[in-house]
Amino acid sequence: MTSNAKVPFLDLVTPHVELEEELVGVFRSALRTAAFIGGPAVEGFEREFAEFCETRFSVGVSSGTDALRFALIASGVKDGDVVVTVPMTFIATTEAITQSGARADFVDVDAKTYTMDPLKLKEYLETKCVLEEGKLMHRSLRRPVTAVVPVHLYGQMADMDPILDLAAKHNLIVIEDACQAHGAEYFSKLRNRWMKAGSMGQAAAFSFYPGKNLGACGEGGATTTNDEAITAKVGMLRDHGQSKKYYHDMEGYNGRLDSIQAGILNIKLKHLPSWNQSRRERARKYNELFAESETNAVTPHEPSWSKGAYHLYVIQVDNREIVQAALSKENIGTGIHYPIPLHLQKAYTRLGYRPGDLPVSEKAAQRILSLPMYPGISETDQVRVVEALIQTVRGSVTQRLANVSA
Repeated sequence: MTSNAKVPFLDLVTPHVELEEELVGVFRSALRTAAFIGGPAVEGFEREFAEFCETRFSVGVSSGTDALRFALIASGVKDGDVVVTVPMTFIATTEAITQSGARADFVDVDAKTYTMDPLKLKEYLETKCVLEEGKLMHRSLRRPVTAVVPVHLYGQMADMDPILDLAAKHNLIVIEDACQAHGAEYFSKLRNRWMKAGSMGQAAAFSFYPGKNLGACGEGGATTTNDEAITAKVGMLRDHGQSKKYYHDMEGYNGRLDSIQAGILNIKLKHLPSWNQSRRERARKYNELFAESETNAVTPHEPSWSKGAYHLYVIQVDNREIVQAALSKENIGTGIHYPIPLHLQKAYTRLGYRPGDLPVSEKAAQRILSLPMYPGISETDQVRVVEALIQTVRGSVTQRLANVSA
């Protein structure tokens, strides 16, 4: 390659340097008012984030995991329930389910979008479940199936219309895991309009982990909803179950969003639409570069009903480990999201899944590779990434052919 300058997988330094004075101002304000927990900064961010997500309410919490856990509990998921989700996601999705007292169960993903396959969900509900005394019961587990958690993975929306239709038919709660989808949109044919991630289910969860499209300078999360009762319950759950100071209507958690992080997020939120637009433009550039190449790399699929936020740019490629190692030698950062689907993780051995049970997720997990993606990545660096990948793939093919001929 012509240059060995580092192409980072993610650049968290540049946006913070650009916003440094505003961000430092948030800290100064907190120091001078001693408003470290709750207060106007948190309330202001909650209003602004709800408006951004096109929901009535938003409740700031300490992490995306808490946001999902609180949303499940507040929406009515109970101990012993079964909550259906996908194995192609970070473990926080299922941690939130099990920590709410429920049992996670899985359906496979769509081969192109890596999000919940509505046909697989339909098959699950019709073959693994039965209606008993007005309740949908899992035939073998003998537990009620009460909720579905579609995951908007890598910034791409799950196909929500058929999921919501199935949920309505079977009286299921739908909680969106939107932790990677800040600002992504879905065109709902049922409502004949574009809808933001986090505005379609009974509630949704967002993470503000630093690497997200909207990231804090630390941990943070939020639940969004149009339901006032869910909002009130999440507000109590995050604050030790308090309806007001020292009046505890339930046992809760210490899951509040710090005011400093809320202030930082409110500043960044103003830039999120332009940052997301830059990500979409960078994704289009990657797509063009790969289209001009002669590799077998599979680029992200964005259906007509989705406007992705491109939290990650994830391709599929043969010999992933070889490709990743070669890019690393060229000083190009990459990631794998995620190498082992959740149903095959050691943490969930007790669920009894075996290799082959969810083949689409398993196959994708062996081939996916996340390339550098952030608003400020230059076209020059993108060209370098793709050229390095092409050379590696061609070299691998040549080596395989040589081995065969020998």
